[in-house]
Amino acid sequence: MTVAVKDVLVPDLGGTAAVDVIEISVKPGDRVSKEQTLLVLESDKATVEVPSPFEGVVQQIVVSVGQQVKQGDKVMAMETGEGAAAVPAATKPAPAAEKAAPIATKPAPEKAAAAPAEKPAAVESSASAASSGAATSITVTIPDIGTADAVDVIEISVKEGDVLAKEQTMLVLESDKATMEVPCPQAGTVQKLLLKVGDKVTQGAPVLELLVQGAADAAVAAKPAAAASVPAAEPSAPATTAAPAKAAASAASVATPAVSAPASKVHAGPAVRLLARELGVDLGLVKSTGPRNRILKEDVHAFVKQRLSDKSVATAMASGSGLPPLPEIDFSQFGPVEMVELSRINKLSAANLHRAWVHIPHVTQFDEADITDLETFRKSESAALKDQEVKLTILAFMVKACAKSLLAFPRFNSSLHVGGEQLVFKKYVHIGIAVDTPNGLVVPVIRDADKKSVLDIAKDMQVLSQKARAKKLSPGDMQGATFSISSLGGIGGTAFTPIVNWPEVAILGVSKSQFKPVYNGKDFVARLMLPLSLSYDHRVIDGAQAARFTAYLSQQLADIRRLLL
Repeated sequence: MTVAVKDVLVPDLGGTAAVDVIEISVKPGDRVSKEQTLLVLESDKATVEVPSPFEGVVQQIVVSVGQQVKQGDKVMAMETGEGAAAVPAATKPAPAAEKAAPIATKPAPEKAAAAPAEKPAAVESSASAASSGAATSITVTIPDIGTADAVDVIEISVKEGDVLAKEQTMLVLESDKATMEVPCPQAGTVQKLLLKVGDKVTQGAPVLELLVQGAADAAVAAKPAAAASVPAAEPSAPATTAAPAKAAASAASVATPAVSAPASKVHAGPAVRLLARELGVDLGLVKSTGPRNRILKEDVHAFVKQRLSDKSVATAMASGSGLPPLPEIDFSQFGPVEMVELSRINKLSAANLHRAWVHIPHVTQFDEADITDLETFRKSESAALKDQEVKLTILAFMVKACAKSLLAFPRFNSSLHVGGEQLVFKKYVHIGIAVDTPNGLVVPVIRDADKKSVLDIAKDMQVLSQKARAKKLSPGDMQGATFSISSLGGIGGTAFTPIVNWPEVAILGVSKSQFKPVYNGKDFVARLMLPLSLSYDHRVIDGAQAARFTAYLSQQLADIRRLLL
């Protein structure tokens, strides 16, 4: 049995000087079949797989990912021989790949003889126009793409009226084996586009009408672009590299709302452009780290990671507002300033309130409750409870009255399902009470308020308020509320618009009570009136329901005997 060691060389690259090794598909010791992919190369115009020119065992790999190679460079050594074991049929390439793959071991001079200049012209022009020095309109066509099969136009990088430089990308084609950019063969102005995205084209198909200057340029146009002759029919990078990208596409596309230079102006290969399209990334925003300012796949991934970690983008994504972030202002230019870090409670509250304000269509219903008799009763009972160290406040009565109102109007005790098509009606009544602390606003929860007496509620409120101010509230103390009350009565004000505490659908704001003249049918008498501000989610509750709720609540507070019914 004769065994020989043969070198695998970089095949003809269609005139491209140097390309990057972007993937190595085998390792030393692997047995490979003829035409099996060994590595993947990428120029700034095409991505190409290099197939094995013979069957054998990989002995040595002399290149690495990221290295640049050119035609004729050694990439690996392989042991071959007549006694080599047959490779299972499953590892053989598809017939199309066998037909299109170039043999890497042909001498470089023979390849050079088959220069792109001998291939069909990429443009057409009239003889009379070419012989003059005036502006000439030529038709640019699809160059040799290495296959007779029709391929898809997946991107058009120019528009009518654009001034193009020589070798500037006009469009991107994609077959079942490769993605390839088609460069403009010469400088000129686009007069008319002759195809659109989704069209299928073959060699010679018209791309656009180009206005060029002078005969010399027209003569140059008779030669196809060298980069276009890269064997586009060869297999492209393995499809497995795109799968994770597709999974992340929706998140990344939200993370790139910005204005940039056209992606066609940037330096990036087809594989990178394909990845960018899958992720929804505008290449004009991506910082390049490759040679000659070339954008690499790593640059795209880094851009997506940075955008997803960007606080302003994350806030926009969380809020769903779709609005651009606010600009940062240097206030020190106007005078002295001091930066103070927000407390953890402030930060959490800000995020939750912003989310609720953006997502929930708020409406506020204003009303007043006559609490003259209630306040008289409260004061008399407070004196009797003083020895028990129980503080009986108007808020305790409010909780009880709200609990009964929620039972009468269960829609206010519900939540809108995340899908927006169902309501979740809760069979329990837990009421959150906003408490102002030195570190910010917290909302402890009175559980089963409908089953407790006013005295029990007052005791619960007292315990929770003490824990809140001592920073001893547990997460369980602040979860599960079905309705919230925000009372500013001890401070002042006549009305305000509280923000619904999602996932609740309503919140009651209470302002400072004051005596007002109220007409009783005969005379104006002084009555203690309590301002109520009910904010609600208009997707769940309409105005009539809100008015009925506040009217019912006012009746409970006006005559607390109703709370016993």
